[in-house]
Amino acid sequence: MLVEVEIPFGDRAGQMDELVRREGLKAVPRRLVDLVIGRRGERPHGRRLPGATRWVLCAVQALHPFYNRAGEVIASWMTREQREHAIQDNLGYVAGVVAEVKRELPVSERLAYLGFSQGAAMAYRAAAGSGHACQGVVVLGGDLPPELAPRDLSHFPPVLLGRGSSEEWYDAAKMEHDVELLRRKGVDIRPCVFQGGHEWTNEFRAEASRFLEEVFRPAS
Repeated sequence: MLVEVEIPFGDRAGQMDELVRREGLKAVPRRLVDLVIGRRGERPHGRRLPGATRWVLCAVQALHPFYNRAGEVIASWMTREQREHAIQDNLGYVAGVVAEVKRELPVSERLAYLGFSQGAAMAYRAAAGSGHACQGVVVLGGDLPPELAPRDLSHFPPVLLGRGSSEEWYDAAKMEHDVELLRRKGVDIRPCVFQGGHEWTNEFRAEASRFLEEVFRPAS
């Protein structure tokens, strides 16, 4: 059974209570929480992963809404303005969402962060600084945030790092830089280059699903 939770900024507790009432989740066993970091209005990328029906997927809305050129309200995690303050706000926000999901839904302690594009940096940050231990990080089309480069990442979880072969922004040089840096720090980094651009594809979804199955497998 797949349960999706989309958490916007606002009354998180009220929305979670409504989800619990609607789905009757207290009686449904859960194996893990798969936290998908994305913008409001995005269909959670995790829902199309093979095997996703065994997980709880939570899409966290970025904290900074704005209008795009089409007049639609979308959201961003941050800009270059007051970046350090925004990072701390975002980390506290994500940590609070994870804590609330764990309180309200019958999930295990197994947790993964997924991030695409700008959300990739937030997935790295959440794994490093949210206070919730996780088993894996899936990032696609986005780079390692610079503030993590000098930190001790010896206990960082395994990372699946994806890039489309025709990707223009997160190019081969940026990916190589991140892979080399993480390997030097002892992180189990799994680079994956697939046919495509700045996008989720079925090829990468299949790879992400295999990765999650591996990192969520109980130690024998």
